[in-house]
Amino acid sequence: EWAKDLNSAFAMAKKEKKNLMVLVEGENCRWCKKLKYRTIQDEDVEKRLEKFVVVKVMREDPSSMSKLPSIQGVPTTFFMKPNKDVVEEVIGFFNVEDFISYIDTVEKKTK
Repeated sequence: EWAKDLNSAFAMAKKEKKNLMVLVEGENCRWCKKLKYRTIQDEDVEKRLEKFVVVKVMREDPSSMSKLPSIQGVPTTFFMKPNKDVVEEVIGFFNVEDFISYIDTVEKKTK
């Protein structure tokens, strides 16, 4: 279940005491679509992301992008704390196994 926007995602994360996964994608980015449909919608990844508030942001949306650190390209995935501190930043497409290893890293860093 994706949060509808960045503001509600941060509010939900604070309320539920969860970290966030923010996916920044571009309108015509095929790697973004692959990441979303091949990796993030994988059953194992979805199960691991239940511990996070997840939200998608379009690179073309200046008001949302102004609330995030600058990015080098899309897709960029930020794992963040409710206070907006970045725990991990991942740039590019990753397969299921590699993406899960980033989730493991984030969980270790935030324990």
